[in-house]
Amino acid sequence: MYKHVLVPTDGSNLSARAIREAVAFAKSNGARITGFYAAPNYSVQVYGDFVPSDFITPQEFAKQTKRTAEQYLGVIQKAADAADVRCKTVHLLSDTPWKAIVKAAHDNKCDLIFMASHGRRGLAGLLLGSETTKVLTHSKIPVLVHR
Repeated sequence: MYKHVLVPTDGSNLSARAIREAVAFAKSNGARITGFYAAPNYSVQVYGDFVPSDFITPQEFAKQTKRTAEQYLGVIQKAADAADVRCKTVHLLSDTPWKAIVKAAHDNKCDLIFMASHGRRGLAGLLLGSETTKVLTHSKIPVLVHR
């Protein structure tokens, strides 16, 4: 059936639950996993001579992003190792996570995307949108949504 599963994470509890299910799914299908995290791009809002108090340099941002990616992706790697499922991890910078997820699945030749959904409904869902919905809409690769 499926042999290579992309498992995106945002570090949330919902993602953690989806990771456990994705690993179990991969194990039962003899599949391997690619764990994925899309970090936001570096940006700073400077107004004339005013520099915000939370300003960080691009170098510090890169360090923080790397630490966050290692933390989030470490959860996937640990779960896969415990279940004896082959796993690699990838992260990149993107302000549009859904695009990064679809691209990562394509670039890594995955045949399934297994991801969580935050399940926002009503006005919140309409206004905030959903990365999961955007992946479902734009991916040519099958998507399994865990809720």
